[in-house]
Amino acid sequence: MCAINLTWTPNYSSHNDHNHRQSITANRTQQHPTMGRKSLASTNNNDATRLRMEKMERDRTQRRLRQKEIRLARSEETKRNVAAGNPGDVDFIGLVREWRERHAGLALSHDNHNNEDGGFDKICVCVRKRPLNEKEKMKRDHDSVTCLHPMATVHSAKFRVDGISKYLDHNSFRFDHAFDEDVSTEEVYRYTAKPLVDWVCMGRGARATVFAYGQTGSGKTFTMGRIQQMVSDDIFETLSNNTLFGDEGCSLENSTCSIAIFEIYGGRIQDLLNNRNRLKVLEDSRGEVVISGLEEFEATNPQEFLDLIDKGHTNRTTHATEANDVSSRSHAICQILFRDRNNGKLKGKLSLVDLAGSERGTDTKSHNRQRRTESSEINTSLLALKECIRAIDGKSQHVPYRQSKLTQILKDSFVSKHARTAMIATVSPGSSSADHTVNTLRYADRIKENVVGDAYGKTSSAKRSPMKQVQMPNNVVGAAKPTPPKPKDDPEEQIEDSLDLILNTSDENDDDEYTQEEFSEESSQKIAELDETVQNLYDEQEKLLNLHMNIIHENAELLMEENKLLADVQGESYDVDEYALRLSKIVDRRFEMVNGLKERLGLFKEQLKKEEELSKKQRR
Repeated sequence: MCAINLTWTPNYSSHNDHNHRQSITANRTQQHPTMGRKSLASTNNNDATRLRMEKMERDRTQRRLRQKEIRLARSEETKRNVAAGNPGDVDFIGLVREWRERHAGLALSHDNHNNEDGGFDKICVCVRKRPLNEKEKMKRDHDSVTCLHPMATVHSAKFRVDGISKYLDHNSFRFDHAFDEDVSTEEVYRYTAKPLVDWVCMGRGARATVFAYGQTGSGKTFTMGRIQQMVSDDIFETLSNNTLFGDEGCSLENSTCSIAIFEIYGGRIQDLLNNRNRLKVLEDSRGEVVISGLEEFEATNPQEFLDLIDKGHTNRTTHATEANDVSSRSHAICQILFRDRNNGKLKGKLSLVDLAGSERGTDTKSHNRQRRTESSEINTSLLALKECIRAIDGKSQHVPYRQSKLTQILKDSFVSKHARTAMIATVSPGSSSADHTVNTLRYADRIKENVVGDAYGKTSSAKRSPMKQVQMPNNVVGAAKPTPPKPKDDPEEQIEDSLDLILNTSDENDDDEYTQEEFSEESSQKIAELDETVQNLYDEQEKLLNLHMNIIHENAELLMEENKLLADVQGESYDVDEYALRLSKIVDRRFEMVNGLKERLGLFKEQLKKEEELSKKQRR
């Protein structure tokens, strides 16, 4: 039997392997002591990255919440703006609102404006802003004009070079009166036309003129129509109780009130109360301008007065343009004349002039030749009018009233020593019309070049009320506000300093600012050449029409002579040689007339071609 030795021997291999690995790890750790720290740092880095990602997620969530709140706030503000009748860009509306809140305390009372003798200024220039209309609201235009008497400011919306940042350019002007959209026409009339009614009713041959000027669609005709209604009431009330000027003053007992309404359209003058008959402007031996063929209609009460006004408005020329669907394309002049009942001597004259709507060259690009020539004629006459008003305000010895038919007709309003003038510049508040509005205000501003009366009856040392561009700071929100001037004891002086700050009345920069706004010399030459061509075109058209009309009349006479010649030839005794001689003269005369008309027509067509070429150059 074999014996088996079952002696147990412990297995140390596994334990030894573990110790061996620990030994190897320890040796490696001793050889590379940074490995443990790297492992710990890696764990810490993972935790930091996780924390940063969590923070980024929280920031992203908060940012989205803020953006959502901003969008909601902008949506609510947009709804409020639309409900208030002022749709458009929320940011620009906010910038305009901030500007108005900052300068709200600068508005003055219109009653503070008085001239030195307490009467009416020789020239009164005011601006009237109308509310946004439905067409502008549909275009989402926002209100970009602020009138704080005596200032009018245009807030032009601009983008910086990045195409995102928004800011405003503020162009400010000072006038005798500035009326915002909340001011009624009655108040506008009170400070502009009403003093002139008393002036012309003095009975001393006084002349007074009220102009309504502005961009087409800015409310000129509306303003002038309401003024004419109020004038009718005041005139007959004054004539009924005119005891202020004694016996020489106009009254219903010693004076008549008559009305004449006519328009200047395309170089032609047409009587709007007499079938639009063509009129001629003549000058008599005494240098007085006479409108040949113009009929005056007497009015004995306000209703008759208004009936004549309505008839004249109905016959006025209007056309659709790129800027306005119903644009007044003529200068409409309503003359109210007061004459002595005994000898017909003129004792006073009030002219209410609704000027044609002004347009820039860019607004006439799609016009046909008729609209283009109308626009050129309108702008030329408006420039001539400005020069005449500036001449009488500056007491110039020469008044250039011959530059246009409009100024020639209104000559006595410019040269008479008893003349008074009021200019009402109407402006559109829409942001898309900001450039038009600036041009309108600049036109009105430059009329009173030499003397600018401020709101306190003092005289400004500036030659014109300065116009400056005041830009908003770079940031749309949270922009730093300008440092206010050092306060003074007198409140009026404080307001005056604030006005000067807005207007930026720096004499050394005035000329530079205006130079930047002027056209280049080349553009000015093109415009002047086009205006001259248009005037020549009107002259040739007038000559052609007159010649054609004369030929028609002479043809009628020649036809009568031919009938008589045929009757003589068919008689019992006739002279064939005499018949041939007389018929030869008739044929030769007809030949001369046809050649003359053909030659005149050729000259007219040359002017048409020249005008077309210059218009194309200007549109490029």
